[in-house]
Amino acid sequence: MAEKPIHVAVTGASGRMAQETLNAVSRDQTLKLVGASSRKHDDGILPLSGGATVPVFRDLSVLLGSVKARVLVDFTVASAAMDHARTAFRHGASPVIGTTGLSPDNLRELEELSRSTGLGAVVAPNFALGAVLMIHLSSLAARYFDYAEIIELHHEGKLDAPSGTALATAQEMVRARGRPFQYKAPQKETVSGTRGGQVEGVAIHSIRLPGLVAHQEVIFGTTGQTLSIRHDSNSRESFMPGLLLAIKEVVKRDHLVFGLNKLLGLE
Repeated sequence: MAEKPIHVAVTGASGRMAQETLNAVSRDQTLKLVGASSRKHDDGILPLSGGATVPVFRDLSVLLGSVKARVLVDFTVASAAMDHARTAFRHGASPVIGTTGLSPDNLRELEELSRSTGLGAVVAPNFALGAVLMIHLSSLAARYFDYAEIIELHHEGKLDAPSGTALATAQEMVRARGRPFQYKAPQKETVSGTRGGQVEGVAIHSIRLPGLVAHQEVIFGTTGQTLSIRHDSNSRESFMPGLLLAIKEVVKRDHLVFGLNKLLGLE
């Protein structure tokens, strides 16, 4: 007997990542897209690619009160994501959050909400499988180099800098190394900020340009050699396999999972 599909709702439906999510979920035979919310749409029907449609509501509470969603996907902004997650837990839906910028306090609250409701939750700085492997490989290399820098490149519409992926990469590298990296500060900085930001010795440089989607290069240096580890997401489709995996796995959990790596066994 075939298992019943997982009912999924998506918030922030007017955003580009949400649009990609709506189409990906609607095409997956093991999932059922039951609704969407967006403050930019009146209550009604939202058309999708291929002639599909989905009910859309301005208010997330109204949406989750009207449909029986088991999972809520959120690609909005950090300031809204926590309210969305609280609403999801109240309505029995597990949040899957791709929004970056959540604070340690936010994560602790999500962990407590997950524990108290018995509902799983997933927060991932990046859903691209290649990006997750890039972070993992960078953490392995971090043990053998004293110097490292990160260049992250995103489209001009990205609101935060540096990216959540770049921060997560630097933090994982330092954790794996067990101590900060060495950092060479300039004696003279002709243009302020030229050396980028710094996370425990890892300089991070953010580039924002039209034509980019999401790209990151980690560069390690030591005597006579460098090592570069790079990942490129050339379209938002690259995030969908990891996102669909998270949706299918979160319903099996009763706690907060931070990072797609844990769902891939790359802890």
